[in-house]
Amino acid sequence: MPEYFFDIQYNTITYGEEEVNFKEFECCTFTNCNFSQCSFVAVTFIDCTFNDCMFSSAKINHVAFRTVFFNNCEIKEVNFAMCDKLIFEIHFKDCVLDFSKFYTLKLKGTSFTNCSIIAVDFMSTDLTEVVFDNCDLYRSEFAKGIANKANFKTSYNYTIDPEKTKLKKAIFSLEGLKGLLFMHELVVK
Repeated sequence: MPEYFFDIQYNTITYGEEEVNFKEFECCTFTNCNFSQCSFVAVTFIDCTFNDCMFSSAKINHVAFRTVFFNNCEIKEVNFAMCDKLIFEIHFKDCVLDFSKFYTLKLKGTSFTNCSIIAVDFMSTDLTEVVFDNCDLYRSEFAKGIANKANFKTSYNYTIDPEKTKLKKAIFSLEGLKGLLFMHELVVK
Protein backbone atom coordinates (compact mmCIF):
# COMPACT_ATOMS: atom_id res chain seq x y z
CA MET A 1 0.00 0.00 0.00
CA PRO A 2 1.56 3.34 -1.01
CA GLU A 3 2.04 6.17 1.45
CA TYR A 4 -0.63 8.87 0.95
CA PHE A 5 -0.04 12.65 1.17
CA PHE A 6 -2.86 15.18 0.84
CA ASP A 7 -2.81 18.96 0.38
CA ILE A 8 0.84 19.53 1.26
CA GLN A 9 3.16 22.29 -0.03
CA TYR A 10 6.67 21.10 -0.89
CA ASN A 11 9.30 23.83 -1.38
CA THR A 12 12.92 23.74 -2.57
CA ILE A 13 13.54 20.00 -2.19
CA THR A 14 16.01 17.92 -4.20
CA TYR A 15 14.71 14.37 -4.30
CA GLY A 16 16.95 11.31 -4.38
CA GLU A 17 16.60 8.43 -6.82
CA GLU A 18 13.99 6.44 -4.84
CA GLU A 19 12.69 9.09 -2.44
CA VAL A 20 9.19 9.46 -3.93
CA ASN A 21 8.64 5.81 -4.83
CA PHE A 22 5.48 4.04 -3.68
CA LYS A 23 3.79 7.31 -2.74
CA GLU A 24 0.54 8.97 -3.72
CA PHE A 25 0.21 12.76 -3.70
CA GLU A 26 -3.19 14.43 -3.98
CA CYS A 27 -3.85 18.19 -4.17
CA CYS A 28 -0.17 18.87 -3.44
CA THR A 29 1.97 21.72 -4.76
CA PHE A 30 5.68 21.38 -5.49
CA THR A 31 7.66 24.61 -5.88
CA ASN A 32 11.31 24.85 -6.89
CA CYS A 33 11.82 21.10 -6.42
CA ASN A 34 14.30 18.94 -8.31
CA PHE A 35 13.22 15.46 -9.47
CA SER A 36 16.04 14.98 -12.02
CA GLN A 37 17.70 12.14 -10.10
CA CYS A 38 14.45 10.22 -9.57
CA SER A 39 13.67 6.80 -10.98
CA PHE A 40 9.97 6.75 -10.21
CA VAL A 41 8.24 3.48 -9.26
CA ALA A 42 4.53 3.30 -8.39
CA VAL A 43 4.05 7.06 -7.89
CA THR A 44 0.71 8.82 -8.33
CA PHE A 45 0.02 12.55 -8.62
CA ILE A 46 -3.65 13.57 -8.48
CA ASP A 47 -4.69 17.23 -8.86
CA CYS A 48 -1.11 18.37 -8.23
CA THR A 49 0.81 21.44 -9.44
CA PHE A 50 4.53 21.74 -10.12
CA ASN A 51 5.97 25.27 -10.18
CA ASP A 52 9.58 25.99 -11.23
CA CYS A 53 10.57 22.32 -10.89
CA MET A 54 13.30 20.28 -12.62
CA PHE A 55 12.51 16.91 -14.16
CA SER A 56 15.23 16.78 -16.83
CA SER A 57 16.38 13.20 -17.46
CA ALA A 58 14.16 11.82 -14.68
CA LYS A 59 12.94 8.27 -15.25
CA ILE A 60 9.16 8.48 -14.94
CA ASN A 61 8.23 5.09 -16.36
CA HIS A 62 5.83 4.16 -13.58
CA VAL A 63 3.99 7.38 -12.77
CA ALA A 64 0.30 8.25 -12.82
CA PHE A 65 -0.46 11.89 -13.70
CA ARG A 66 -4.14 12.61 -13.08
CA THR A 67 -4.93 16.28 -13.70
CA VAL A 68 -1.44 17.66 -13.17
CA PHE A 69 -0.19 21.14 -14.05
CA PHE A 70 3.43 22.01 -14.80
CA ASN A 71 4.32 25.73 -14.68
CA ASN A 72 7.77 27.03 -15.67
CA CYS A 73 9.33 23.58 -15.34
CA GLU A 74 12.34 22.10 -17.12
CA ILE A 75 11.36 18.66 -18.41
CA LYS A 76 14.07 17.84 -20.96
CA GLU A 77 14.69 14.29 -22.19
CA VAL A 78 11.83 12.76 -20.21
CA ASN A 79 10.00 9.71 -21.55
CA PHE A 80 6.30 9.96 -20.69
CA ALA A 81 5.44 6.96 -22.91
CA MET A 82 5.42 4.44 -20.06
CA CYS A 83 3.26 6.48 -17.68
CA ASP A 84 0.05 5.00 -16.32
CA LYS A 85 -2.53 5.66 -19.03
CA LEU A 86 -5.57 5.53 -16.72
CA ILE A 87 -7.07 9.03 -16.37
CA PHE A 88 -3.83 10.52 -17.75
CA GLU A 89 -4.18 14.33 -17.86
CA ILE A 90 -1.35 16.86 -17.91
CA HIS A 91 -0.98 20.54 -18.84
CA PHE A 92 2.15 22.61 -19.45
CA LYS A 93 2.71 26.37 -19.24
CA ASP A 94 6.06 28.13 -19.81
CA CYS A 95 7.90 24.78 -19.78
CA VAL A 96 10.92 23.42 -21.64
CA LEU A 97 10.08 19.91 -22.91
CA ASP A 98 12.88 19.53 -25.46
CA PHE A 99 13.79 15.96 -26.51
CA SER A 100 10.99 14.41 -24.44
CA LYS A 101 8.78 11.53 -25.61
CA PHE A 102 5.01 11.16 -25.59
CA TYR A 103 5.02 8.18 -27.98
CA THR A 104 1.60 6.43 -28.23
CA LEU A 105 -0.03 8.38 -25.37
CA LYS A 106 -3.55 9.77 -25.45
CA LEU A 107 -3.09 13.50 -24.80
CA LYS A 108 -6.61 14.52 -25.79
CA GLY A 109 -7.36 18.04 -24.56
CA THR A 110 -3.85 18.68 -23.21
CA SER A 111 -2.66 22.30 -23.29
CA PHE A 112 0.87 23.45 -24.05
CA THR A 113 1.23 27.21 -23.50
CA ASN A 114 4.42 29.18 -24.24
CA CYS A 115 6.51 26.01 -24.27
CA SER A 116 9.71 24.95 -25.97
CA ILE A 117 8.85 21.60 -27.56
CA ILE A 118 11.97 21.02 -29.66
CA ALA A 119 12.57 17.53 -31.10
CA VAL A 120 9.77 15.98 -29.07
CA ASP A 121 8.41 12.56 -30.07
CA PHE A 122 4.63 12.68 -30.63
CA MET A 123 4.71 9.65 -32.97
CA SER A 124 1.49 7.58 -32.82
CA THR A 125 0.17 9.98 -30.16
CA ASP A 126 -3.47 11.01 -29.91
CA LEU A 127 -3.33 14.81 -29.95
CA THR A 128 -7.06 15.30 -30.52
CA GLU A 129 -8.14 18.78 -29.38
CA VAL A 130 -4.66 19.56 -28.00
CA VAL A 131 -3.82 23.27 -27.88
CA PHE A 132 -0.29 24.32 -28.79
CA ASP A 133 -0.41 28.00 -27.80
CA ASN A 134 2.72 29.94 -28.81
CA CYS A 135 4.99 26.88 -28.77
CA ASP A 136 8.23 26.21 -30.64
CA LEU A 137 7.76 22.77 -32.26
CA TYR A 138 11.06 22.69 -34.17
CA ARG A 139 11.90 19.13 -35.30
CA SER A 140 9.08 17.55 -33.28
CA GLU A 141 7.78 14.36 -34.89
CA PHE A 142 4.06 13.75 -35.45
CA ALA A 143 4.09 10.73 -37.81
CA LYS A 144 1.21 8.27 -37.37
CA GLY A 145 -0.36 10.65 -34.84
CA ILE A 146 -3.92 11.88 -34.61
CA ALA A 147 -4.15 15.68 -34.36
CA ASN A 148 -7.80 16.12 -35.25
CA LYS A 149 -9.14 19.47 -33.99
CA ALA A 150 -5.69 20.30 -32.57
CA ASN A 151 -4.86 24.00 -32.48
CA PHE A 152 -1.46 25.02 -33.89
CA LYS A 153 -2.57 28.57 -34.82
CA THR A 154 -0.06 30.52 -32.69
CA SER A 155 2.74 27.95 -32.70
CA TYR A 156 5.70 27.84 -35.06
CA ASN A 157 8.62 25.87 -36.55
CA TYR A 158 6.57 22.71 -36.98
CA THR A 159 6.77 20.34 -39.93
CA ILE A 160 3.87 17.91 -40.15
CA ASP A 161 3.25 15.54 -43.04
CA PRO A 162 -0.55 15.52 -43.61
CA GLU A 163 -0.19 12.16 -45.35
CA LYS A 164 1.23 10.57 -42.18
CA THR A 165 -0.71 12.47 -39.50
CA LYS A 166 -4.49 12.80 -39.15
CA LEU A 167 -5.29 16.52 -39.10
CA LYS A 168 -9.05 16.72 -39.68
CA LYS A 169 -10.33 20.16 -38.55
CA ALA A 170 -6.93 21.05 -37.05
CA ILE A 171 -6.28 24.81 -36.87
CA PHE A 172 -3.22 26.46 -38.43
CA SER A 173 -2.24 30.04 -39.17
CA LEU A 174 -1.60 31.16 -42.73
CA GLU A 175 2.09 31.62 -41.83
CA GLY A 176 2.22 28.05 -40.51
CA LEU A 177 1.08 26.42 -43.74
CA LYS A 178 4.67 26.08 -44.93
CA GLY A 179 5.13 23.52 -42.14
CA LEU A 180 2.51 21.34 -43.82
CA LEU A 181 3.90 21.76 -47.33
CA PHE A 182 7.59 21.07 -46.66
CA MET A 183 7.50 17.57 -48.14
CA HIS A 184 6.33 18.92 -51.50
CA GLU A 185 9.35 21.25 -51.66
CA LEU A 186 7.08 24.22 -52.35
CA VAL A 187 8.23 27.74 -51.67
CA VAL A 188 5.61 29.82 -49.83
CA LYS A 189 6.17 33.58 -49.74
